[in-house]
Amino acid sequence: MEERLQKFLARAGVASRRNAEKLILEGKVRVNGIVVKELGTKINPIKDKVFYEGKRLKPEDKKVYYILNKPKGYISSVKDENGRKTIVDILSDVKERIFPIGRLDYNTEGLILLTNDGDFMNKLLHPKYEIEKTYVAKIDGIINLDDLHKLADGVKLEDGKTAPADVYLDSVDKQTKTSRVEITIHEGRNRQVRRMFKALGYEVKALKRIAFAGLTLNRLKRGEYRPLTERELLKLRKLMGDK
Repeated sequence: MEERLQKFLARAGVASRRNAEKLILEGKVRVNGIVVKELGTKINPIKDKVFYEGKRLKPEDKKVYYILNKPKGYISSVKDENGRKTIVDILSDVKERIFPIGRLDYNTEGLILLTNDGDFMNKLLHPKYEIEKTYVAKIDGIINLDDLHKLADGVKLEDGKTAPADVYLDSVDKQTKTSRVEITIHEGRNRQVRRMFKALGYEVKALKRIAFAGLTLNRLKRGEYRPLTERELLKLRKLMGDK
């Protein structure tokens, strides 16, 4: 019956397992009244009492999964120490404690998933599944064919060369001297798409994620959200090798 504390926190909808580890290390979690800072700690979820921010936690029995068309001006987090708006604020009528699967920058909009299923989230973010993410970037400048090939082959960044990507030139506006480029990647580096263009000398003026793991926004308007359908969940689980 024992399980690792960080897994329990993820199941309880507090955070992803990785972020749950940070909460433990920061001394924000108590077990039976005692602050626990050891990541290897195991608990009995039935007998032991686990508290976070003074509230006793219980694993969420009902798993929920949402798709959101994130607007700009929101951070992809449960809360923000600086008081900025978070995407969880948009889903304020959802009773369960949910958290985002991955992140979109403050000024990036588009498709993001939210759930209280920590195991599901961890699998979707695991590098071995190479989950594809498609973005449309409006960049400053008329991009040339050589740079499109460089994006597709991989760009050298400070944390290493990026993996090959699918790249498509959507349009060029000669009057405003801007280009719209569609790019599909499967890595999850911080601000990766913006950094890829910057490495080639282009500034991203606007960025939107239009697809994730085969899911699209379809008719979902900016700031709108809905539960995932059973068909969509089945599709995602197949990508992760689940039956």
